[in-house]
Amino acid sequence: MAELLRSLQDSQLVARFQRRCGLFPAPDEGLRETGADPAEGAAQAPGVGHPPAASRLQSAAVPQAYVQKYIVKNYFYYYLFRFSATLGQEVFYITFLPFTHWNIDPFLSRRLIIIWVPLVLQLVMYIGQVAKDILKWPRPSSPPVVRLEKRVIAEYGMPSTHAMAATAIAFTFLISTMDRYQYPFVLRLMMAVVFSTLVCLSRLYTGMHTVLDVLGGVLITALLIVLTYPAWTFIDCLDSASPLLPVCVIVVPFFLCYNYPVSDYYSPTRADTTTILAAGAGVTIGFWINHFFQLVSKPAESLPVIQNIPPLTTDTLVLGLTKFAVGIVLILLVRQLVQNLSLQVLYTWFKVVTRNKEARRRLEIEVPYKFVTYTSVGICATTFVPMLHRFLGLP
Repeated sequence: MAELLRSLQDSQLVARFQRRCGLFPAPDEGLRETGADPAEGAAQAPGVGHPPAASRLQSAAVPQAYVQKYIVKNYFYYYLFRFSATLGQEVFYITFLPFTHWNIDPFLSRRLIIIWVPLVLQLVMYIGQVAKDILKWPRPSSPPVVRLEKRVIAEYGMPSTHAMAATAIAFTFLISTMDRYQYPFVLRLMMAVVFSTLVCLSRLYTGMHTVLDVLGGVLITALLIVLTYPAWTFIDCLDSASPLLPVCVIVVPFFLCYNYPVSDYYSPTRADTTTILAAGAGVTIGFWINHFFQLVSKPAESLPVIQNIPPLTTDTLVLGLTKFAVGIVLILLVRQLVQNLSLQVLYTWFKVVTRNKEARRRLEIEVPYKFVTYTSVGICATTFVPMLHRFLGLP
């Protein structure tokens, strides 16, 4: 078993996957860093029938001071996995979750968001991010791996939070639609597997995780889904049950973020964790506001079954895109306003020079401003955007 785990953690396994998919380090990079034989470097040079080398050389940031060059010989895999990588990043959450809430079946969207965001996503992402800073397992070494991403290089590798988030959203969506829509289970399962698999493979292709990191992330998420599933119905009705819920939803995540494990050097994991937990807290509070002040009807005990998925018409598409555009504009305005205001207050309180980017990384500034900003964004998305939609006459 130990030998198997070591082999799954081997950077060479990731490098071989990249080569099979047509991603190679530039010959001069491989020669300079590995001391490889010149003949081997020549064998990796662009061959006849490929685009000119100058058009295929691109840059990938690595922890060292130089810029690593790489060669793409299969652009289908390159664009497929680069796109798949975005499905596990914040930009996908910012677009998918609001679109689901504002435009898809309200029964389903409420159940999906109220379960997935506060319970599965927050739990999964917090455990995943904390585990990285506790285990401190390195990412695949470069060379031989080509790294295509810059931002998360400072983070540790185990487990892959991209794999965790993708598995969580794919399979909670699958389970949530089982009681609402009647369509083949095989199709449902295939969609979930394809989505999560593409994101997982993208972490290998971009050189950011070992196979063991990815498998660890998937298994941790699967375990959390199994353990929390019996409580989903209870969580679905909890948001309107107690006036003390907002206090708990704010205090507990903020405490966890403020007492995040201390790392040897600064990495974006604490900021990312705070963003996720704060957005989840904001969404939960938004739903609580909606039902406590009767801004929406009380959720039904059980979801009525819809026999067929509603067809996508031109009018539906235009309406959905309009509501999405209006909502995103309001969210961005709220985010910018609250962020600037919270930073100004914190800078004044701690007597820090305004616009000091390094000061943003201090615990007493980073966690409060991130938490206030994204809690506000979550409340805005679930409460104020739907109110604006109704005011503008957008059904």
